[in-house]
Amino acid sequence: MSKSSRKSELYLISPLNVGGDFPARLERALDAGPVAAFQFRVKDLDQHEAARLAEPLLEICRARDVAFVVNDSVSLAKRLEADGVHLGQSDGDVREAREELGKDVQIGVTCHDSRHFAMDAGEAGADYVAFGAFYPSDTKQTEHQPKPEILEWWQGLFELPCVAIGGITPENCTPLIEAGADFIAVSGAVWNGDEVAAIKAFTEKL
Repeated sequence: MSKSSRKSELYLISPLNVGGDFPARLERALDAGPVAAFQFRVKDLDQHEAARLAEPLLEICRARDVAFVVNDSVSLAKRLEADGVHLGQSDGDVREAREELGKDVQIGVTCHDSRHFAMDAGEAGADYVAFGAFYPSDTKQTEHQPKPEILEWWQGLFELPCVAIGGITPENCTPLIEAGADFIAVSGAVWNGDEVAAIKAFTEKL
């Protein structure tokens, strides 16, 4: 994931339930418009079960040249040979993850509304930083709510790509795109309804 000459790209995050017909929904979503990356985000599963659920989704992403990023777990990312790992503030150290995963794996870091966290992540060797939640989100409890200005500040100073996350919909994404988000991370806006229509609506805005 790198800064693109296009304005912003879509970064799709999985719902917590990725069983059942979810692989088919993912295929439909990825075929509906350009998606740069897909994040596998499940909670409270042992690694064996998580890997079992991830493998078909990884194949779907690989076939479409979409980066596959594992949320929270460096060991699962390594096991799956994923393209990236996304770390929260309590999920471990960027330098240790880099040592474990090697130089080619993308490492992203959640920085909430903190310029300090973002600069620390950049210095530690992260490949991108994520700010949010910009809007109230059904997917995750919102504790930090930055303003779009934080994206402008980041873009003015740093080469590293930034991701905007949190409650983003086709209706409210424009200020974040204009503020310079390299990637718009979306989950509920896609999976809580018709994924094809949602991806098409985002594509029009991007």
